Amino acid sequence: MQSTASVHRRGWSVLFAVLLGLAGLTAAAAAHAGDGYRLWLRYVPVHGVWLGRYRRSATELAASSPLSPTLRAARAELQRGLTGMLGKRVPSVRTVTANGAILFGTPHDSPLIRSLRLGLRAVGSQGYVIRTLTVLGHRTTVIAGNSDIGVLYGAFRYLRQIQTRRPIDALAIVSRPKIRHRILDFWDNLNGTVERGYAGDSIWKWDELPRYLSPRYIAFARACASIGINGVVLNNVNASPYILTPLYLEKVAALAGVLRPYGIRVYLSVPFSAPITVGRLKTADPLDPAVQAWWRKKVAEIYRDVPDFGGFLTKADSEGEPGPEQYGRTQAQGANLLARTLAPYGGIVMWRTFVYSTNPHSEDRVMQAYDIFKPLDGKFDQNVILQNKNGPLDFQPREPFNPLFGAMPKSNEMLELEITKEYLGQQTSFAYLGTLFEEALRADTWARGRGSTVARVIDGSLYGERQTGIAGVANIGSDRDWCGSIFNQSNWYAFGRLAWNPEASARTIAGQWVRMTFSNNPALLRPVVGMMMASREAVVDYMDPLGLASQMAAGTHFGPGPWVHPGPHMPPDWSSTYYSHANATGIGFDRTASGSDAIAQYAPHVAAKFASLKHCPEDLLLWFHHLPWTYRMPSGRTLWDSLVLHYVRGVDTVKWMRRTWLKLARYVDPYRFDMTADFLTLQVHNAQWWRDASIAYFQSISHLPLPPGVARPPDTLKAYEAFCIPYVEGTPGAGPACPPDDAPVPR
Repeated sequence: MQSTASVHRRGWSVLFAVLLGLAGLTAAAAAHAGDGYRLWLRYVPVHGVWLGRYRRSATELAASSPLSPTLRAARAELQRGLTGMLGKRVPSVRTVTANGAILFGTPHDSPLIRSLRLGLRAVGSQGYVIRTLTVLGHRTTVIAGNSDIGVLYGAFRYLRQIQTRRPIDALAIVSRPKIRHRILDFWDNLNGTVERGYAGDSIWKWDELPRYLSPRYIAFARACASIGINGVVLNNVNASPYILTPLYLEKVAALAGVLRPYGIRVYLSVPFSAPITVGRLKTADPLDPAVQAWWRKKVAEIYRDVPDFGGFLTKADSEGEPGPEQYGRTQAQGANLLARTLAPYGGIVMWRTFVYSTNPHSEDRVMQAYDIFKPLDGKFDQNVILQNKNGPLDFQPREPFNPLFGAMPKSNEMLELEITKEYLGQQTSFAYLGTLFEEALRADTWARGRGSTVARVIDGSLYGERQTGIAGVANIGSDRDWCGSIFNQSNWYAFGRLAWNPEASARTIAGQWVRMTFSNNPALLRPVVGMMMASREAVVDYMDPLGLASQMAAGTHFGPGPWVHPGPHMPPDWSSTYYSHANATGIGFDRTASGSDAIAQYAPHVAAKFASLKHCPEDLLLWFHHLPWTYRMPSGRTLWDSLVLHYVRGVDTVKWMRRTWLKLARYVDPYRFDMTADFLTLQVHNAQWWRDASIAYFQSISHLPLPPGVARPPDTLKAYEAFCIPYVEGTPGAGPACPPDDAPVPR
């Protein structure tokens, strides 16, 4: 018979073993958990049948030596990824010696790769080939490119195969980017703030540079290289002239050195007035010889420190930024001034077409860029790329495509997208923008008949341009998770993937992101991808349905403001009422021949479609037409009822998204699950606020009853109008002046 003491000892032993087991499980769970810092490069362990298959295919890394910094980065990434996923370190060897070797490199540095005849001519200077071959008698995975950066891109592509549980035992992958310049535009200021940034302060610590280089820069570079981004504009388009001073150029050079091994060139936003503010000249006239000489000297200074400097991004004659028009010069003359100073070094100018004055020269603001730039087609130098926003207005939840796309066959054009969600709920709203990017890229301009998509305009296949580009306004900041929320990371990822291949599927990209960021478990994958694909349309529904635009609060662009009207300090085309044209007769902006005739800026086939009430897409109806509240929609409902039901549908979709997410707790670590759940709860509140405030305002104009079953807004229109948020993260300065007393808070 056991003594009491032995029983107690045994009990404690069992309890200790259980605690150790729980500790082990907790540690394992913690290892797979995350705070978002690793983005989609988590490299979590592979289990089950996949583990044996992958281990057999990855036992060692073989490459010629010495390795360049970029090839060292490729080797380090392969070792990091394979060690994390396969649970064992993959050693580096000089040549293929065992089954499961991975051979990587270029024909230039590896005679063995040169002997394999991989067909590398097809992948150009940045692409790659991944093939499973027998090399020196051993089964080998070959990752090769014509350049070191192509090899690095191929390494990330190979790791993605494993991350997404795709077979790797018989690979025959050939890939090259369709667009040459794939660039993130940072709207970061030199004081550390970020305009329209919703993820904390700038990641560029200008006060620490060049003496201290944060490890975060390498993590950022890895993430960009993993999706093929090859350029970064470091500073805000509303540029400070100090970026061109020696003090800051030394800091720019330090950042360029960190990013260079990952194939990322740095670019700078420059103010057109820099010869005055920095050079102490009396003019910035692009035809003035002294101005031209100043820019030549400054560019030479930059290239001495940054020999692979990419070039300039310029915002001119827009929102108060100076430009060539103030000297009576054209946009082409302004752009060519900078282009000719950069051309000897291989640099480019990205000249934004977001040009308009605060005193519109045209009745319709969305027509101004076309009116200014279309007559200049063929007058821009070959290293100028005109950077067009996806729509003719300003990154709205939905816009038609910008009519400049396809309209300038003799000029280079690139697409500018906004990854940061300035008009789509900012940091907390769940809105996957892959669908918006896909919509913009697939829009058919009909410039050369059917199939003349925006994607074909910017990848050079429509008109044969060599300088091709795409830019995304970055959503990256100093927050631990980089983007202000976990799901905002998907928009950075989707931009990079679509920049590499603008014909890729937004749904496929969403699925791969979920697999890499969370799990390959179908129980999680299917519902989350469903949420992502529905999310942007939900935001459109409760913010700007049926083609309405710019119904946000002034300044902050956060929350509803359909009542915002012109005032002493607000031009008409900065107000919400300008875009809705809501009055007793109806709602919508007439852009047909009977109105502003903005449709005439599109190719005839597109113009005819937009002009026709029968054929105009319903989701752009009020963008192009002013219609009576009682107009009958194809559904048989009145326009008023349809408008209200879109607001309701938007709220209902967000509620469905929240319910769906709350069922997935077992598949997601607590930190990321709770953050997303909390933000979805907040989004339900904000969507309801948008619904109620918008319905209250437009009902005060239509004077029509709500559709059956639709609940009335719980507050008065006066309460919604009085509610004011003066400060929002990422907003320069304050929003509209709020009343001195406490305004009522909508319920």
